[in-house]
Amino acid sequence: MAILSAEGVRLGLTATDKADALTQCGEALVSIGAATQEYAAALHDRELQVTTYIGEGVAIPHGTNESREHIQRAAIAYLQFPDGVDWDGNDVRVCIAIASRSEEHIEILQRLASVLMDPDAAASLREPASADDVLALLAGDAS
Repeated sequence: MAILSAEGVRLGLTATDKADALTQCGEALVSIGAATQEYAAALHDRELQVTTYIGEGVAIPHGTNESREHIQRAAIAYLQFPDGVDWDGNDVRVCIAIASRSEEHIEILQRLASVLMDPDAAASLREPASADDVLALLAGDAS
């Protein structure tokens, strides 16, 4: 099964705040069979330890090391918040929620880094026309 699939792409969402966005990220990982509710709750715990904001309007929520036992399969979910979410003073438009016990997600994170270094590609990531656009940008050959 692909680490990123169309069922893990959620476009046009709204969140009242960072906590709401994190809850939606956890719900997305649970709904695609990647993690349990315990792991979803751990997204909030990780965020209390250190921010998952990485720049260019993107955050990469993931659980704590202790919560990895609640991961059912390696996967990521892409959640777009077109109106933005206040993330400790940063404007987050995209959350890429990660469920991974080891290194399975590294290829997609490397691709994400490449996308964020290209202003046009980064803009496409923040405002995709479809789930297929997200898959093309992030999954490439990794799926």
